[in-house]
Amino acid sequence: MKTALITGITGQDGSYLAELLLSKGYKVVGIRRRTSTDNCWRIVHLLDQLELYDCDVTDQAGVIRAVEQAAPDEIYNLAAQSFVPTSFNEPYATGIVTGLAVVNLLEAVRIVNPRIRFYQASSSEMFGAVRETPQKESTPFYPRSPYGAAKLYAHWITVNYRESYGIHASSGILFNHESPRRGPEFITRKVSIAAARIKLGLQAKVPVGNLSASRDWGYAADYVWAMWRMLQQENPGDYVVATGRSHTIEDLLETAFSYLDLDWRNHVVQDPRFFRPSEVDYLLGDATKAKKELGWEPTVSFEELVRMMVRADLEDQARKAGISLDQNLKVPELVP
Repeated sequence: MKTALITGITGQDGSYLAELLLSKGYKVVGIRRRTSTDNCWRIVHLLDQLELYDCDVTDQAGVIRAVEQAAPDEIYNLAAQSFVPTSFNEPYATGIVTGLAVVNLLEAVRIVNPRIRFYQASSSEMFGAVRETPQKESTPFYPRSPYGAAKLYAHWITVNYRESYGIHASSGILFNHESPRRGPEFITRKVSIAAARIKLGLQAKVPVGNLSASRDWGYAADYVWAMWRMLQQENPGDYVVATGRSHTIEDLLETAFSYLDLDWRNHVVQDPRFFRPSEVDYLLGDATKAKKELGWEPTVSFEELVRMMVRADLEDQARKAGISLDQNLKVPELVP
């Protein structure tokens, strides 16, 4: 039985990755940051199958101790301050958690057991003001946020440890990936929740920012499979993971609201508060290398993904409000 250590196990990707690894017979150990409130809702169905450690990835001694205790064969680093708008408000904290903390994990591998295989969650935000389209592994980076800059440091320090110490360290340059487990602060969940609540008559409007920003969106459960495959390769490397299709925020709104027979134009208000100080206008990934070397393919289309999220939020919001739904989505009309 292999042992995998997952940082950020309580997040969207951590929960899907834990499910995948358990299905493959791994012992799964998760690192979570101790908080005053419970944040395990994404993994509550797995708690009896997991071993969880309270550990802050910014604490080097604590990280080394966790790696010694877990004795993993593989480490998946998914811990980060991952909400881009917050990175503008908290650039220092984002740099420490998302960037510098990766050194603690790599040092733990180097000191405790250099044979541990290491996965770093890199990001398409590193491409920022893109130098070419589509973006692939060789595309120059140009981050446009403190988050993107922190991810870039983490990416390059992973490459450095791979080349300096011979560690099997790989980075997945993952483009946007979503699911019903995505945090409600992200635009995809913000839209899916709003569409559901508007359909149920629980709210009337939703404020958004830039409608023309375009992203390559995929399904998170597909993307964690690529993470696992990277650490099964004979040699480490870096891989873009993306669908090869890009959609604007307006496309997202149209798909989400039309699924519930709503016209998004009647409910969306542009709000300057939700514009970034510097925008990433267009991201489109080329996953040719991942498809060729990992055998990876996306299985869920953009339209299927958005409808999945809206349906999940419709059911969740209806349950919370005590509203009954039938399979045809026949729900009360919007309250004026």
